[in-house]
Amino acid sequence: MDSLGHAPSERMRFIPSPPIGSIPTLTDRDMATIVRLVYEKSGISLHAGKRALVTARLQKLLRRSGVNTFREYLRLLEADKTGAELTAMLDAIATNHTAFFREAQHFDYLVKIVLPALREKAQFEPIYAWSAACSSGEEPYTIAMTAVELLGDQARRSVQILASDLSTKALMKAAAGVYKADRVEGIPRHLVLKYFEKQPAMPGTVRISESIRRMIEFRQLNLLESPPRGRHFDFIFCRNVLIYFDRVVQQRVVAQLEDRLARGGYLFTSHSESLNGLRHGLTWVAPAVYRRDH
Repeated sequence: MDSLGHAPSERMRFIPSPPIGSIPTLTDRDMATIVRLVYEKSGISLHAGKRALVTARLQKLLRRSGVNTFREYLRLLEADKTGAELTAMLDAIATNHTAFFREAQHFDYLVKIVLPALREKAQFEPIYAWSAACSSGEEPYTIAMTAVELLGDQARRSVQILASDLSTKALMKAAAGVYKADRVEGIPRHLVLKYFEKQPAMPGTVRISESIRRMIEFRQLNLLESPPRGRHFDFIFCRNVLIYFDRVVQQRVVAQLEDRLARGGYLFTSHSESLNGLRHGLTWVAPAVYRRDH
């Protein structure tokens, strides 16, 4: 047996090419292998109802790799020692849905509670924020704009935002800061004029201003691995992520996020998520907002 659970005879069997334009069949065994790999590497729990999604999202990778079946693709995945093919698969599987000022109550809480308490600190040392699972960047850019609106140039000097994601594809888009114009239609007009620039070479798009982009460091991080060391964060946004994990992975991720919070720091989850039933020392202070008091 190889590490993907295939017998030697299976590796030698000739598999004819499917008809042009046909959709490869995702067998139960191959689906099980993909489910296991995705869970082990990202913590995302796929179930049988995701078969159509997995088939649709991985077809492009099969074509790019020049293979005709999922079995061949999994062999190629196993043979790739660089990890690049596994990263590409996780990129394809991960759901990257976000928006500017998503769950706006959280940014109101930043303005009214969190940032005013950090104003004095910002005169002497950085304010550290972490947008975990930042997807295509709308969340960290919203945090930056919110901070500048309240603290002005002090925010540009003092607020340092780490924005991380598992998906390298999402991070490339986030770091570029270029969005279709319809993505900013829900943002107040004065903020669009202040923080976005039209792209003459790319009609129908806008780009986040350089002064906002400079406040953010984009980095690939896996929430299953050790969180960034060397700093404690004044607040962490980790929203619409825990819903993809089972209870075991949720516990592990929340424990690591709590460990990275500064004393008095805040953790923002989404309104569709709850820490009920998980072990932690955080205090609930508002809907989907928790504080580390000790």
